[in-house]
Parts: sequence; C-alpha cells; structure tokens
Amino acid sequence: MLKVGVIGVGSISEFHIKPYLESEEADLVALCDSNQNRLNEKGELYGVTQLYSDYQQLLHNDEIDAVSICTWNNTHARIAIAALEAGKHVLVEKPLSMTTEEALAIEAAAKKSGKVLQVGFVRRHGDNAKLLKTFIDNDELGEIYYAKASCLRRLGNPGGWFSDISKSGGGPLIDLGVHMIDICWYMMGKPRPVSVSGNTYSKLGNRSHIENLSFYQAADYDPTLNDVEDLTNALIRFENGASLLVDVSFTLQAKKDEVNVKLYGDKGGAEIEPELSLVTEKHNTILNVTPQLDTLKFDVHKAFVNEINHFVTCCKDGKETIAPVADGVQVMKMLNAVYESAENGKEVYL
Repeated sequence: MLKVGVIGVGSISEFHIKPYLESEEADLVALCDSNQNRLNEKGELYGVTQLYSDYQQLLHNDEIDAVSICTWNNTHARIAIAALEAGKHVLVEKPLSMTTEEALAIEAAAKKSGKVLQVGFVRRHGDNAKLLKTFIDNDELGEIYYAKASCLRRLGNPGGWFSDISKSGGGPLIDLGVHMIDICWYMMGKPRPVSVSGNTYSKLGNRSHIENLSFYQAADYDPTLNDVEDLTNALIRFENGASLLVDVSFTLQAKKDEVNVKLYGDKGGAEIEPELSLVTEKHNTILNVTPQLDTLKFDVHKAFVNEINHFVTCCKDGKETIAPVADGVQVMKMLNAVYESAENGKEVYL
C-alpha cells in the first residue's frame, strides 16, 4: 500500500482525500493544515489520526511515501521541493507554482530525487478527454492547427486567497485559464510555445454587492479584499504554426456562464466542453458525431478519482505520469507570459 499524506485540507482537498480513502492501492495516513480547527475537523470527518500543523513534520514521517499538495499557490514550490528532498512522491495541485523560476526549481528537484512529480491537470483525466485523446492519437483529427477555449463566469470570484494576489499569483487566468490552456495544449500534442499576446482587465471588481445570484465563496471570503484581474484573454502561438485563443473571467457583464473548449484539425474537429462531440468528413459529407458515453460532460468527481488512481499507479509501478513536471513548467511559462504581455502592452517571445 502506498502511504499518503495530504497537505492543505481546504475545499479542493476533498477531491484528493476521498479517492485515496476509496483506493485499494493507497492508505491515507496523515493530514496537514496550518488551521488547527479545520485540521481537527477533517481528521475526525475522514478518520485520519496523524494530524500535523507543520508540513515539515509530516515530511519527516518515514512511513509516508507520497503527498498531495492542496495549499495556496504561493506555497506549492517550497512544499513540493521539500517533499521531493524528503524522498516523497508528489502530486501538486495546479498551477505548479507562481513563477517560471519556481517551476524550474521544482523540475530540478524532481530530476534529482527520481520521484514522481505529477501536476494536478485534472481535465486530462476526464473520461471525455481520455476518449478524445485516443481519437487524436489515432490521427482522426489530423494536424490540430487551431484551438479556442473560454471559461467565463458572470459572477464567480471566490474571494479569500483566490482574490489575494500575494497568495494566488493572479485571478481567473491562473485559476481557470491554467485548465483551459493546458487541456488545449495537451490535445494539440504539446507544441512548443513561441509567443504570447495577452490582456487583463480589472473593471468590475468582485461585485460583492450583487443580490439574488449565489456563487461559490472560499472559506476565508472577504468582500473587501480583491487585487486580481476580472478577465484575461490571450493568443498563444506555437513553433509548429498552431495557435490557441483563450479567455477567462471571474466576473463579466455576460448573460450566462460559459465553458467551451474547441479543437480544429485538417481532418476533423472536436469539442470537449460543454460536451464531447466530433466533426468529420465521410463521402464528401460533413458529419457531426456524438460518441455514446455514460456522460459527454466533464465529470469532475470521476476525473479526480482517475487522477488519484493514476498517481498511485505511477508511484507504485514506476510508470511515467501523463502530467509530468516538464508540462507544468511549460504551462507556467505561458501563464507568466500572458501576465507579462498584459502588463507591458506588448507581445512576449518565449
């Protein structure tokens, strides 16, 4: 059994904790959080008795083989590096880090340790994405030369650490855009990014005054704290000539929330969001193809189960993860370049 500890027991941690508890190959033995009350509550809820308020103490526990890092973005790098140096396998929530320099430091530590470092690109593990990847790998779409993705919330700034740039590193781009950019880039075959042109807007604030429309609020929600952007858009160009257009928002004067992920190839096209569908040509006729699946939508709970199970298998069997640290570095380069381009009003070359 792989002995696992989870560091950070905020809202995202339940998507790690529950699959570990359900796994026949892993044993969740420890939890860690700087908030003692929350730590005790989660320990009692999940029946975990080894509780730590200091992650260094957890890492000194030789019984633990691997950790999930579910903390604020600004702590990902130092905890991941410390865990690797302590000989632990690591699953770190997205984004890998706050900066490219931090990402490269994690990559170096992972190579030195020889341990698994898996980045929490959970959308890669969705059943709809896994099926589409099979079609793409079998050349059903041909060369994918263009992709576009949107994750637009009309009212959805979680507040708390999400809206505190010192802890998050940014707003919707680093929270939502990381998923949109990653899933497109992954499906496109992970071409090397060469240039980025981006814009950020802070026009609406967190709109905490809005009534009659509920939205998710982080545990430490504070309506007076918000120094992240409302909206980001970007055009990313790749070495092979392909391009990706993305826009994401926490708040926007939009009619409704919107999530779209679309891929266009020279043999066919596909949508992953809002539902999986394919476009192809047969006998001089364009066909819209709907695969027969239990669900065509992204099932977040199942995707996290798939992600955790994949991580456990990679740790136990020495398999290479489908979300390695090198991918986290490249995505971090793109995210940082978007913010740099927006700040300077110029295209950034990578």
